[in-house]
Amino acid sequence: MAKKARKKEVNIEIDKLTNSIENVLSGDVFDTEFHKVSKSDIKKKDWLFDWHLELKNKNRQVYKMTIKNNAKIIQGLISFSVDENFIFINLVENAKFNRGKNKIYVGVAGNMFAFACKVSKEKGFGGIVSFVAKTLLINHYYKTLGATTIIGQRMIIEGEATHNLINQYFKNK
Repeated sequence: MAKKARKKEVNIEIDKLTNSIENVLSGDVFDTEFHKVSKSDIKKKDWLFDWHLELKNKNRQVYKMTIKNNAKIIQGLISFSVDENFIFINLVENAKFNRGKNKIYVGVAGNMFAFACKVSKEKGFGGIVSFVAKTLLINHYYKTLGATTIIGQRMIIEGEATHNLINQYFKNK
């Protein structure tokens, strides 16, 4: 019997929209960079999702977010597909040290969504990004990202919301 494909839902809290990422204790802000990730970058034990499966899928682009000039420490990972007129986010995950009450940095998840919007804009899609949200987070994404529901759990970030996210995180870049 064939395995049933598991529906992937975006299940990440947007803790704070910052202008990069911000150290929780000091309030210091650090510029970030995005680089395509390689298999050797990812240690399975450090992540909730199996990112090696994402890397095997030829239709997906997987990026790591790091602090500028410190590409060895991954702050978060994002996987997306380029569709006909938009970017579809498959998975987004903060590094384990950026989750929960004792996280080191805030703004990581928002930064990754802004990156997807920026890539969409650069590809001529007007910054349009879509994803399937976990049901309990639909209202959260509406409030924090300006995302709207298009059908079921499928959400979209477009227009002013896209513009706001890109300007929030990439205004100086």
